[in-house]
Amino acid sequence: MAMPAEAQTNSTIAADYRAKTPTSEKLFKRAAQKLPSGITHDGRHLDPYPLYATHGKGSRKWCADGHEYVDYFGGHGAMILGHSRPEVVEAIQKQAALGTHLGASHELEVRWAELVCKLIPCAEKVRFTSSGTEASHMVLRLARAFTGKQKVVRFTGHFHGWHDGVVPGGTSHFEGGTPVGILPNMIDQSIVMPTSDVAPTVKLLEERDDIAAVMLEPSGASWGQVPLPPGFLQALREATRKAGVLLIFDEVITGFRWSTGGAQKAFGITPDLCILAKIIAGGLPGGAVAGRKDVLDLLDFGFTKSKKLEKIAHPGTYNANPLSAAAAVAALEILEREDAPAKANATTATLRAALRQVLVEEGVPWGVYGDSSAFQIFSNPNGVAIDPASFDPLKLGFKGLKGARDAAYLGKVRMAMLVYGVDIMGGTGGLVSATHNQKDIDFTAHALRQAVRAMKAEREIRGL
Repeated sequence: MAMPAEAQTNSTIAADYRAKTPTSEKLFKRAAQKLPSGITHDGRHLDPYPLYATHGKGSRKWCADGHEYVDYFGGHGAMILGHSRPEVVEAIQKQAALGTHLGASHELEVRWAELVCKLIPCAEKVRFTSSGTEASHMVLRLARAFTGKQKVVRFTGHFHGWHDGVVPGGTSHFEGGTPVGILPNMIDQSIVMPTSDVAPTVKLLEERDDIAAVMLEPSGASWGQVPLPPGFLQALREATRKAGVLLIFDEVITGFRWSTGGAQKAFGITPDLCILAKIIAGGLPGGAVAGRKDVLDLLDFGFTKSKKLEKIAHPGTYNANPLSAAAAVAALEILEREDAPAKANATTATLRAALRQVLVEEGVPWGVYGDSSAFQIFSNPNGVAIDPASFDPLKLGFKGLKGARDAAYLGKVRMAMLVYGVDIMGGTGGLVSATHNQKDIDFTAHALRQAVRAMKAEREIRGL
């Protein structure tokens, strides 16, 4: 099998990365023989090869060559308590000895549901799934069944998993068209709207009577990479309520991160339904649909029988499996008791300020921004005029932010940070845990300084 092309052959950054991670390269060569692109998640793609990790503890993780990294990948956002929290590890080990799959209901799933309904404002009932994508699929089926309508309003670049109903306009084909492998009639079921102004969506809701739901990331696209304008969520909540349309928050990342009750609690706006994953399962596989009882009742045998309604079928071998439930209960109890989101939010505000100061001092026309415990590093792939001290992402909009994404360039940014001991997500930033501290902030700021200097040396800083 031919190995992937290596676009970084003349890069000192790439050479330093290779010198630091020879075991990762060896593992990748094995992986490429059996796995498409040698990876198991598109987000882990990195040219010339991805980093292979062996273990993590708190805010740090270690690669196969034994090097330590400050980790902002954080299990794709799942690890708000940091890696290997002792109470969570103990809960998993205890349950593993009792059984990993009992093919029966169990007490842990009940406690898990109680915690979700206690913490999440909209959660009158909850149904567990094995992933966020499964929850996304289920919530749209619920919305269509409940309203008797077919259309779903989504927003350009807002990510809701990888099932057919949410890919077009979410992960690609932002200007229209049919992604490969997707049936054209699936595209017709979504109306994909911009977020630069809420008025067109409000008008749409006023004029059409075939819309079942409006679904969005309350943080803005990709956990805030493209922030929403002020007042956007409030206007949507009012408009959907007036139109009798269900409002769905995708809280796969924001849930239990923006606050203990997610973005809906942080913003004081309660949707009709939400989907959850990542943090909800304590770092193990798991997701959920939560929301209004009258909507979730369409999954209920007794209710649908009494009302002579067709029940929505929902199997799933690993729904609320005992291991995930054990990790989830332990993690959510800690999260609530210690208010882990507040700790992470405070640390991240300090981190964003430190990174911004590096850009100012180094004269690099990039931007640092974000909300809650997320930070975004806009590395300016189009070389537009930017003052890092006053950068406002709203002025660039979707096309200037997520729409301007240059995978090879962002990969080099991430690789440069890896060389200096920090792992960020795809070159765009990262998610902070409650275990990150001032030492991590100082280390990360130093790594960014060294990374931008290395990129300057290779004439890779665009806009200078």
